[in-house]
Amino acid sequence: HTIILGSDNMSKYREIVTKAVIGKGKKYFKNKYTLTAKEKPSTILGCWIINHRFNGKLDNNDAKVNGTFDINIWYSTDNDTKTNVINDTISYEDVINIKSKIDADLNDAEIIVKALKQPECTNVTINDDNIDFEIEKELGIEVVGDTKVKILTEDDEDEWQVFDDKLDEEVDKKIDEEVKEDFIQ
Repeated sequence: HTIILGSDNMSKYREIVTKAVIGKGKKYFKNKYTLTAKEKPSTILGCWIINHRFNGKLDNNDAKVNGTFDINIWYSTDNDTKTNVINDTISYEDVINIKSKIDADLNDAEIIVKALKQPECTNVTINDDNIDFEIEKELGIEVVGDTKVKILTEDDEDEWQVFDDKLDEEVDKKIDEEVKEDFIQ
């Protein structure tokens, strides 16, 4: 599409349809979970989170992110004389509000989900045979879709450099007369 705006200076603008980020959002999450140990825990020795996977979909002006991660909690038992590891896969569904351009159409848009802060175990406590733990993470969303960009165009073209053909002939003649072909002896 081409439109002309501004009648006083006859400036011309063009609209270009392109893919661009039309919405963004991010959110910090702190969630509490509980797992039941096989044996009564004495002490928590460590906590690791691996295999974080996620994807998102648009739902009006929100992004729904579904994800999973594996948690491994290492603990001692029997008055700190033995160790064990509890493993589990944690599933989550988080909602992130998206701030978008007012005229942006999110219907055919793509969503990109990024872990701005990977899930991290920040607090682990023993509660009888249960292990309570907190997970912190931060997710970011970018919505990519079609949008229009207006750019200013100019009517003025750069001037072409003009060469005089006579000058070129004179230079060629001078080269032929003055350059010696047998300069290497």
